Amino acid sequence: MAKDNESMSREEAGRKGGEATSNNHDKEFYQEIGRKGGEATSENHDKDFYEEIGRKGGEATAENHDREFYEEIGRKGGEATAENHDREFYEEIGRKGGEATSENHDKEFYQEIGQKGRESRSKQRDND
Repeated sequence: MAKDNESMSREEAGRKGGEATSNNHDKEFYQEIGRKGGEATSENHDKDFYEEIGRKGGEATAENHDREFYEEIGRKGGEATAENHDREFYEEIGRKGGEATSENHDKEFYQEIGQKGRESRSKQRDND
């Protein structure tokens, strides 16, 4: 029997171990080990690490999904947010977004987006 175990591939051993673990533990077990893993990761890595894995994940997602995918997850996210938040929530995030934008942009930025808005409204009136 030991000979059979020696010939087992790592993949097979991992699969069997994963099955045994899933048979012996519940959802709370996995939540707890996930929490502990997240805490350990945050203690050992800085902002640059998270930016890098986020960038890589975003690139991989973009390579594997089309516009409809993003439209669908955006719609679902928007619906879930709307169900869970009230008007004050939207006022607060709008205020914070406006403050962040004003800190990061100058007068020319606002002139440019104002011009684009006027042009868009003008085109819309012409089409009506």
